[in-house]
Order: sequence, then structure tokens, then C-alpha cells
Amino acid sequence: MVQAKTWVLKQHFEGFPKDTDFELKIVQLPELKDGEVLFEAVFLSVDPYMRPFSRFRMQAGDVMIGTQVAKVIQSNNPAFPVGCHVIGRSGWRTHSVSDGSDITRILADWPEDVSLSHALGAIGMPGLTALYGLEEVCAIKSGETLLVNAAAGAVGSVAGQIAKLKGCKVVGSAGSDDKVAYLKELGFDEAFNYKTVSSLEEALKNASPEGYDCFFENVGGYFSSVAIPQMKNFGRIAVCGAVSLYNDSNPQTGPYQQLTMIVKQLKMEGFMMARWEHKNDESLRRMLTWMQEGKLKCTEHVTTGFENMPAAFMGMLRGENIGKAIVKV
Repeated sequence: MVQAKTWVLKQHFEGFPKDTDFELKIVQLPELKDGEVLFEAVFLSVDPYMRPFSRFRMQAGDVMIGTQVAKVIQSNNPAFPVGCHVIGRSGWRTHSVSDGSDITRILADWPEDVSLSHALGAIGMPGLTALYGLEEVCAIKSGETLLVNAAAGAVGSVAGQIAKLKGCKVVGSAGSDDKVAYLKELGFDEAFNYKTVSSLEEALKNASPEGYDCFFENVGGYFSSVAIPQMKNFGRIAVCGAVSLYNDSNPQTGPYQQLTMIVKQLKMEGFMMARWEHKNDESLRRMLTWMQEGKLKCTEHVTTGFENMPAAFMGMLRGENIGKAIVKV
């Protein structure tokens, strides 16, 4: 019998998550049935979406949601032979049994010199989110100006680089001087620390006096309220996240920008990358090629040890990571 370590949501988060919201448990896994596989986590992902999604996708006592790169160690399913690596949606677990419906083989020709952890980052869900937000929602074009907030994170950093590859001017906002320096290294045309500027409105105007064609929105709240009036007529806003709202005990209120959106005829659309799942194989190969060509830089913030999953998750929500936050088992 195989034992799995699991991190359970002991109680729903109230405000910012805390250590006592999590509990480490040991679970006995059953013997494999026909068509099932047993896989062992190698890398696990911690992402902002886990905070709001835990409220409506989980009950207290459930294993924390999330994805992982795992290695198949037993198999009764020929589609997933022993030794192959998969992306599993089994949450914060060291070992899992699956009938194959919730796992996906990593690209068969994944290069040996590229860490499999990137399948949770730039060559995975965050990268696809960045790509589809720009191409499918914003329909961004060469010569346009893009604004990205939380730009040093897993999604924002990729979105900015893709926009540069497409011939756009890119402005990024981040929460530390080190992150601003990182954005400059990635090729962002302008970048600023939103925590230290005297006026967010003036910072946005100075970075792009002519305004913004597209806005890749990861933060919400006050930032969004200030940024929307800086959009050009017919601007497009891809709403990927709202991390400034996730830990609020009391909902934030206005100002409200509907009149601005009417007058400027703006498009603002929320999205999740699963809508374009049918394009994933081609999209992942395209981004992997960019990475191998040195056109897409993919920084990771790696925490070692499954026992540190809650700490890595909370650190990511505090903005301690540059690039993708990963836990290495």
C-alpha cells in the first residue's frame, strides 16, 4: 500500500491565509484497478487563483486544489506508461491514483535541457493564460501599447515578453525595485514600482502619455480604477486576475468607471485559458520554441520540500516571488 502526504484545507480562509488553515494528513491509496495509474509529484504549483477558487470549489477538509508535474510509477493504462511525466490536477498531494481523465502527458519531445517545472509556468497554464489573453481577448497588434500589472509574476512576465515579440510597446507595474529591474531585463519599455510612486495616475501617464491600447489586468481594485481612464478609445482589457481583492474581508468599493468605458468604447472581458484548450498543443510548442531561442525568459522562485507548500503559497500571495512560484518535492 502506498501512502500519500496531503495538505488539506482545514477551514475556509478568512482574510489572508494562515498556517492554521492547513493540515498535513497521510492517506492510504488503494490498489490500482484496470485503466488506472499511480503517479508521484515532482514539482507542484502555487498560484493566485487558488485563493478565490478555494471558496467556491472546495469544502473544509478537502485536499488543496492545484496542479503538479508528476512521474508515473505504476500503470494499468497503456496511455500512461511507467516513467512518463504528466500534468496532474490532483492538488497538494505527493502521490495520486487516476483513471487518466485528470492527467495529461507532457509533450513527448520535451527537451532534456528544459526543466519539467516549466510545464507549470511559462510552458504551461500561466504561459497559455498570457498568450490567450493577448491573442484571443485583446487581439493585440504590432505597434500597440500594452499595460501589464503584477508584471513580474508568472503570467504578467510572460504576457509582457510575448507583446514585445509581437512588436508592441510594453509598460509594467510591480511591487519592488528588484522586480522593476527584472522587467527591464525582460525588455519592458517602461516599468515602475507602484508602491513607491507618488501618484499611480501620473506614473501611468508618464510611462505612456498617449495612453494604452491594451491592458492585461491581474490586480483589480484601485489599480484598475486608475488605469481604465488611461485607455485609448476602443481599448481592450483582458481581465485575468484581481489579486488585490482576494484576501479582503470586506468588499472594496468604487470609484466606478462605466461612464469612461462607454465614452471610450472600451472592451473589458474576463477569461480563463481553458476556453482555448483545443489550441494548447500548438501554443505550448510555439512558446517552447521561443524559450529555446532565448526569446522567452522564464524565471522561477523555487521552494524545496512538500512540507513547505503553505509557506510557498502564502509567500506567493505576498508577492515574494519573481516569476513562477514552484515547490520542488
